[in-house]
Amino acid sequence: MTTPYLPTRLPTIRQIQCFLAVCHELNFRKAAEQLNLTQPPLTRQIQALEDLIGQPLFLRNTHEVLLTTAGQELLEKVEPLLDDLAETIELVSRPKKIKIGYTRFVNFENIPAIFNQLTQFDALIDSIHENFTSQQLLQNLLKGKLDIVLIGEKVFIDDAVRFVKVYTEPLMLVIPSNHIVSKNQSVALSEVADLPLYWFSRNENPAYYDKCEAYFQHLAVLLKKVAEPKDSIMMFDKIAKGRGIALMPRSVCNFQQPGCCWKTLTNEDNEHLNIDIYMAVRCNEKNAAVLDIIESLTSL
Repeated sequence: MTTPYLPTRLPTIRQIQCFLAVCHELNFRKAAEQLNLTQPPLTRQIQALEDLIGQPLFLRNTHEVLLTTAGQELLEKVEPLLDDLAETIELVSRPKKIKIGYTRFVNFENIPAIFNQLTQFDALIDSIHENFTSQQLLQNLLKGKLDIVLIGEKVFIDDAVRFVKVYTEPLMLVIPSNHIVSKNQSVALSEVADLPLYWFSRNENPAYYDKCEAYFQHLAVLLKKVAEPKDSIMMFDKIAKGRGIALMPRSVCNFQQPGCCWKTLTNEDNEHLNIDIYMAVRCNEKNAAVLDIIESLTSL
């Protein structure tokens, strides 16, 4: 039995292409040249289309070719359909972009070990740099909206997600330029404990927050912490005025701010105050291009 939504009396794509070529040229010889055909095969395609429709599509004489009313109606309908079909074929045949989401806490363009690896896959990657937390990135990964995410610390453990540590991002101290230790090459956090630390809320990145807090508890001095301003420019302005200090990933400390200076931490602080960057992917990932990127980053 014939399926009702699959009509059997349809022209071929070649017949439609020949029809459109004649419509545009209004000359069978030129239309045949455009299609890399001789004129007799083109004529047979048009005749077959006219037989299928049951009406002539062109009025032909020795001087000119004109569209009939049926030909004009067919042209108006099939030309956009063929354009849509060509666009659809191009779209589905194009390799799908791999969607990678990045934590907002670090600037991956300033981490050559990671950035240089990803650059090799530029043609395949559609980067997502929206203001997502690590937890939001992982949720989007599980929902299939992202293929790979790069996050700071492990936010949660899930049997459906594979985590691979790819890099450890050091932290730097941002202190007032007029502080007594500002001339030192490296500075211990305890040396600037006379100023409050601008600090973020735990819900932004619980794992990173807890990691730092655990180390703060072992310091010989008690750190005073104040809420980090949402606007980083405002925070730097306060630091420049001697109102506080900040701990920031090294990759985002790449600009100058009058009144502020960026200092590396002493070895002991640096060993504990950092961000472990993890790549997270779905355990059942089968996309070969995604697997190539995973392998590239795993080798760091």
